[in-house]
Amino acid sequence: MSSTILRGGASDVVNDTPITLPEFANSEEYVKYMEPLSELPQGFAIGTAQGSFVAQESPLLGELPIKGTIIYLTDGPTDSWAASFTQNKFPGAPIIVGRSRVAAGGPLHAVVVNNKVSNVCSGGDGVADAEQVCKAASDALDLPGGPETVLPSSTGVIGWRLPATELAEKVVPDAVADLKASQKGEKKNSALDASVAIMTTDRFAKVRSKTLSNGARLVGVAKGAGMIEPNMATMLSYLMTDATVDRETLRELLPGVVNESFNSISVDGDESTSDTVALIASNRVPGELPDGEFKAALLEVCSGLAADIVRNGEGTGHVMRVKIDNFPGTALQSRRLGQHVVNSPLFKCAVSGNDPNTGRLAGAIGSYMGKHYDGPDSETVVDRMSITLGGRIIFADGKFVLGGDEIERELSNHMADGQYDEHSDYPPHQKFVEIGIDFGGEGSTSSTVIGSDLTGEYVVINADYRS
Repeated sequence: MSSTILRGGASDVVNDTPITLPEFANSEEYVKYMEPLSELPQGFAIGTAQGSFVAQESPLLGELPIKGTIIYLTDGPTDSWAASFTQNKFPGAPIIVGRSRVAAGGPLHAVVVNNKVSNVCSGGDGVADAEQVCKAASDALDLPGGPETVLPSSTGVIGWRLPATELAEKVVPDAVADLKASQKGEKKNSALDASVAIMTTDRFAKVRSKTLSNGARLVGVAKGAGMIEPNMATMLSYLMTDATVDRETLRELLPGVVNESFNSISVDGDESTSDTVALIASNRVPGELPDGEFKAALLEVCSGLAADIVRNGEGTGHVMRVKIDNFPGTALQSRRLGQHVVNSPLFKCAVSGNDPNTGRLAGAIGSYMGKHYDGPDSETVVDRMSITLGGRIIFADGKFVLGGDEIERELSNHMADGQYDEHSDYPPHQKFVEIGIDFGGEGSTSSTVIGSDLTGEYVVINADYRS
């Protein structure tokens, strides 16, 4: 999939990520495929750098690596930006600063991101630490609007104090130097670099891109592998476009798109304290777009990134896709039902073992409806419900529809076909364990939720996360 766009009077072919990525044999093949798809939109530059620090709370761990990333608007600050943040009641200091930036209504000139330490409820002054890093970015980039035009983001260990001095004195200046080298053409300026730099326990970099009909480009990067059940995990996403879109439109579109994409996934059911989605327009490409085109592109990019986050989840070996139709309640209730299914420990383990334990699936659905649904006909709402697994009806009219060993093998084979190595550092394929829940004529709400299985590797990673 490619589009021809104009760059400074020249015609270049820029590839976009397809909705469904192809299959890959190894990580080198994946990176080689993604590199040409990760070209930044006009008006953006990215710099990354690495440093080290000693955690005040755990000095026996010794020196630990930390990475910094800067996303910079090369033509000056933009008023066209929007952001969505976690609703966790223990938000990180960067979330507090970010909300204040949004509320102030000022322009945005840069984003500064660090991994390893999330700057949440630490013993020091987390907000002051975040602002120190913003000031370092502002000083190194000589931003006319000062640190108030910098949006901070952090991800990593909760409770540790941000090594603000190490970031401000070394990592941020080095990231700016890297950024300037890309502006001079000394290195390729790619969204893939940012995606790699913001990773923590992520297994592979995540980039999605789309070229619009007027030649403008939308490119998104994301990180997240565990503590993933966003409610806008540790999930960060930055969406960059050179299309001309005003602030009001961006802030109107983002919440709905986030609900349909990032808020419709779960790896482990834990909502992060640091979730951030930022949408930034440089307004470099003039011209109006057809009605709905930008929203459709934004949803495609965000949905692709959301699915990538689950597929690279900590220890993930299967990705479940739950499609709910004709639900009699709200869109939020429908999404919550899907998340209840993909978060069921018993069902997650069954999927991990390619065991089509249909009772666990039905039990998870019934559990949610019994505990959380009190709408019309709550006692009979499931009577006309049907459930499918791998496209085959397994439950209808209040009874299981199972056909012995042959059907059991068919369902198990469907699960096995979607399996991949939970240690892999690339996405070998884009297959899902497909689950359908249809309430018949009971309602009109539909949703799709994507989730992960549960393997021993998830436990190994999270038993030793901080080191």
